[in-house]
Parts: sequence; C-alpha cells; structure tokens
Amino acid sequence: MNNFLREVQSINTIDNAINKLKTRINVSDKLYEIIEFIIEAHEGQFRKSGEPYAVHPILVATITSSFSQDEDVIATALLHDVVEDTPFTLEYVEDRWGKNVANMVKGLTKVSDIREENFVTSKDSTDAKIVQAALTFRKMLIASVDDPRVLIVKLCDRLHNMLTLSVLAPNKQRRIAEETLVVYVPIANRLGISMLKNELEDLAFFYIYPDEYNKIDNFLKENEQSMQLSFNNFITVTKNLLEKNGFEEKDIKIYSRVKHHYSIYLKMQRKGITIEEVLDLFAIRILVSSDIECYKALGHIHLEFKPLVSRFKDYVATPKENGYQTIHTTVFYNSKIYEIQIRSFDMHNIAEYGIAAHWAYKTGEKNKSSIQNANLNWLKSLEFSNDNVEEFYNETKENLFNDEIIVYSPKGEVFILPIGSTAYDFAFAVHTSVGEKAVSCFINKIKKPLLTVLKSTDIVSIEVGEETIVRCSWIDMLRTPRAKKQLRILCAQRQKEIDKLSGRNILNTVFSRYYENILEVHDVDNIYKVPQVLSYFKHAKLLLEKRITKEKGLMARFKILTSKIKEFKFDNMMIYSNFNINSISFDHCCHPKFGDDIVAFRNGTDAIIHHKMCDKAYSKIKANHQMLFCTWTNSSVFRYKMLISIPNTKGELAKVFNYLSKNDFYILVVNFGRQKHTYNQYCDIEFETNKSNIDEVKKIVEKEIKVIEFLSKKDAYNK
Repeated sequence: MNNFLREVQSINTIDNAINKLKTRINVSDKLYEIIEFIIEAHEGQFRKSGEPYAVHPILVATITSSFSQDEDVIATALLHDVVEDTPFTLEYVEDRWGKNVANMVKGLTKVSDIREENFVTSKDSTDAKIVQAALTFRKMLIASVDDPRVLIVKLCDRLHNMLTLSVLAPNKQRRIAEETLVVYVPIANRLGISMLKNELEDLAFFYIYPDEYNKIDNFLKENEQSMQLSFNNFITVTKNLLEKNGFEEKDIKIYSRVKHHYSIYLKMQRKGITIEEVLDLFAIRILVSSDIECYKALGHIHLEFKPLVSRFKDYVATPKENGYQTIHTTVFYNSKIYEIQIRSFDMHNIAEYGIAAHWAYKTGEKNKSSIQNANLNWLKSLEFSNDNVEEFYNETKENLFNDEIIVYSPKGEVFILPIGSTAYDFAFAVHTSVGEKAVSCFINKIKKPLLTVLKSTDIVSIEVGEETIVRCSWIDMLRTPRAKKQLRILCAQRQKEIDKLSGRNILNTVFSRYYENILEVHDVDNIYKVPQVLSYFKHAKLLLEKRITKEKGLMARFKILTSKIKEFKFDNMMIYSNFNINSISFDHCCHPKFGDDIVAFRNGTDAIIHHKMCDKAYSKIKANHQMLFCTWTNSSVFRYKMLISIPNTKGELAKVFNYLSKNDFYILVVNFGRQKHTYNQYCDIEFETNKSNIDEVKKIVEKEIKVIEFLSKKDAYNK
C-alpha cells in the first residue's frame, strides 16, 4: 500500500479529512458548500468504526482527486451517498449543483451495494451469491455507459471501504473482499487503472487468504533489503549504460518495482511454484521521453546484457485492449535474472491511471471530449439482457479480466484474444460470417484443426465454405464471449428450424395414408411444439382430424378415428405413433445418451433414433423423412463433471473408480495425465447418477476424493 493510502486509512475525523483533501486539490467555493452540506445531511450517521459518516465521502473525494480534479467529479464523490442515505433527492442535487453532477450521482445511486443487511448468509447457495454479485456488476456497467467517470468514483468508493474493512466481523470482511475481487477488480483492469486494480486486489487478498498473504508479506520483508541492494546495483549499471549512449539524465527515470502480493500469489498458483522460485518479484522500470526512445533503450540493453528471448513482450507496438503500453524484457546480469520494463512517461500515466489519464487534470469541454474519445466501445457494446444475468456476468467478466495473446492475420492485422483461445475463436473475431462458415485453418502456414489453441505471435488463416456450419457441441470449448454468443445464436436458430420441420414431418407421417403434406391443406399454429410436448402433438392431431372430417365427411372420419395414437415402450424410451413400431435402433453417427435431445425416424416398423442436433438427422429432416414423436421415460439420470487431484502413485486412479462404483456412480468420460507438478496429477471425470442434488453428490465424492472443481454437466448440444 502506498503512503498516500496509508494516510487516508488512518484519518477518522471530519477536520482531518478536509485538510487531506485540501492537500490534493484547490477546494472551490462550490466544493466548500457541498462539504458543509454533506456534514449536515449525514448528521447523526456513523460508520461501524464510530467515526462520523461524512468522513467517508470526503475521503472518497480525496482518493478520486488522484484520477480527476474536475470540480464536478469531486462534487459527485462528495455527494455519492446523499440520495441513498439521506432524505435529499436527485432533484435537490440538480437544483443546487447542476445537471452534470446530478446525472453522475444518479448513476452511482443506481448501483446497489451489498451492504450489511443484504449480505448472503452462509446457508445460501453459491448460485445465489453469483446472482447477487452479477446484479451489482451489471448495474455498475449500465450506470456507466453514459459517463464512465461514474466508474472511477465507484471504484474509489470501494477502495475506501476496503481500507476501513477491519472494523467489520470476519464473515462480512470476507464477503465484501470476495465481491471486490470478482466485481470491482475486473472493471479496474479493463479501464487500465493498475493503481486501483493492484490496491483492491491486495486488500481483498488479505481478507480472503490471510495466511497466504502473510507468508508472502513476511518473505518480502525479510528479503527486501538484500534484493533491493542487488537491484540498486543493476539500476546504477543500467543508468550509466544509457547515459553513455546519449540519454540525458533529465530525460530518463529508472526505479525498481516490487510485484504486489496478489500477483505473486497468482503466479505461484499458475506455475505450481514457491515464492522462492518466482524470478521477477522485483523489476526495474525505465521511463523515457518518447516511443522511439523505448526501442533505443531496449537495443542498448540487449546488446549489453543477454536477453531471455522467450520472455520478451512488446506492448508498445501492440498495446493491450485497456491501452497498456510497455516493453517487457528479461536479461542476465551477474548470474542473476532481472526483469526490465521500458515505457515513455505518457505510457506510464496511462498504465497507472488508465482511462482516467485522459482527463486526470483537465476540465470543461476539453475534458468532455477526452472522455468521449476514450476507448469505451467495449462498454457500449455490452448486451445488458435480463434473460440470464449469471451468463452475462460470467461472460462479461471473462471479457474484462483475462490474460491476453496477440495473433495476426496473414495481412498483419492484430487480434488480441484471451489465453486459451482457439482458431475458431479467431474466426469469429475476424467476422461473424467467417466463424459461421469456417471449414479449416492454417496456423503459421500449417493446416490445423479449428479447435487448436493459439499461442502469441501465431499467424492464422481461416478457410471458409459456402454454407453455414453449426457446431453446437463446440460451445464449451471456445474461449471468447463473442464466439460463444454467435454459436449459441446459430444453435438456437437451428433448434428452432429442426423443431418446426420435425413437427411438420411427424404430422405428415400420422396422416400419410391420406395426404402427402397435410399442412399444405390445413395450417397448425406453433408447429414447433409438436415434437416437444406430447399433449400438443395430440391436440394438433385432433384439430386436423376435425378439419378433415368437416371437409370429407363421415367415411373419412371413420378411417381417421380407427388410426389412434398408440404408445410403444422400449427400455427407457417411449414412441408415440398411429403405426405399429416393433423395435428401436440407434444410428452409429451421433450416439445419443440418456437425457439428450433426440428425434426418431420411421423405417417400416422400426424407429431409428438420432441426436436432435446430428448433421445426418438434419439432412433427413429437411428431406421430409417420416418421423415419430419420441421421448425418454421418466426415470431420471443426472450427469456431473469434476476435476480431481490424486497422488502420482500406482493404483490411486483404480481406488477412485472403485469408490465411485460403490456409490452407484456410472463413469462416462475420463481425461487423465494433466500433470501440474511432481507429486500430484489432475483428472477430469464425467459420471451419471440418479441423485439430483449436486451438494449431496459432491459431499459423497469429497469423503474419499480431493475435488478441485465440481459441476452439473449440461448436454454439450444445449443452447
């Protein structure tokens, strides 16, 4: 934590808060008026620490001043809790301090924080917590579409809450810290504000994983002096090198930087290493005057010290999507490894303050223009649908907070994708139509499958065909929200088409003795419901019979009534038809499993079963092949997927299989051998059981097996 935030954290009186604000900005008459107003408005209100409530908004304004000294933004920070916590209205705020301030306060008021009375209790499910976090997350983004400065104030508000979290009960500390990590940190990252992101991460880390935090903190304190001496020597050598090669002392700045605690923890987890093995706890940062000077400095450093080529990244030529620009390199010096970051002074401001660097010290029209010109397309393009708030939350969070790779088209166009993206993700990133019609791909001129995972610097070319190809089973294997969304749209369209055509074919089969296509003669509303709902299928048949009777008279009525829908049961499947069905068989092409969406084709007295999304079945459906109403029986089987850790010793996997078998868990899929480190191996297992309660099933498994991740497995073909 930097010294400024330590000072803010220690302030607990109104006078001291005002004095601290005065050291940061020139407090105008308007701001003095607002300060006096909020002291009066919050009179009698106290924080959990016992301090007057007005201390909080004044200190939020003080933190906000690091990112904007615009009078209206500071005013908004001061007033951010007035409408929610006092009798004063937005209309009152607008009348006294203008529409601009009122609109920003309105944006902040829309964001309903998870406060003490709204905390999720320990008895609530994980899903409930996700929904609650998702709603907060969604409201924050919606409130910020028109003016992103709302986000800056909200993040500063959360930072001050985190600085004063120690006064709450431990369970409440953890709840707020978890929300900070999953809701606020991703937004700070996407806005490129590393100062806020890093502080929020470390504060949340302290409350969520206190033991891990303290281990890292103790190590850094114990070794800081020796590491700093080493880096001071390297800084001196580097500075002398650059000055010897024409850099003026006044035009460069070199200093060391310590990784913050949470980033060290993530690296340890990601690579399965101890803190002693983290090579880049310290780095030196070189600031120069311009872009070209970055490359000149890099050239001299690489000529003097041997670089590790595999750890070189150029974010100056190819910036991250949040605007971050820096050259990263790692070199050997005196048998040690040193990470070096090179950036210009302007790049440094953007790296620290992100989008706020566009208006940190600007006001008026110039400020407004800077905000409008900032890269906020990601925010305005988000779809704030009410259909599935959890899905919105998970996909948007992925889009906001992930490690990135940089790949290229054959023409040199740059595409920034999340780590783990496939060539199929890339195809949708190029254009929706490219993804829809993608047939194959070439990666670095070598033909590869579309689901090949890409690496940074890959050059990717996509071959497209004439027709749209719907690959519904691929959704879970994609990484980018855009690709997943477009594939879901395609699958939903295909599902709707299949249901409509299947309904037509089923009814045509029923009346095939009398009509080639009865729907050309008589319409049926909502034809897509026919293969989905048995009662609607029977209703549609009865409706058509009445119309035929009216049209053709008593003899037609007699014939049709002798052709009733009969029920045919085969093991765990039911077929409904007015033709005799003596057997069922499963085609070899798609292997539908119990519970999958299925369709049935009539072949004499045999019913041929396919997965609903099978390509071969789709061709037969379009060709008007006779079809039957089919459904699984009511016996229930539920599928689960888990990632487990097992010792890398003989017989351990057999013990797992034996335990699952004893509990009547039927194993479907096993992926084994994802070795993370020496002693443990990781294994993916999918299995079926008749138990529907996921918590009950997980509890049984965890009695004997170390579970890393556990979830209910949705069918891969689902929308």
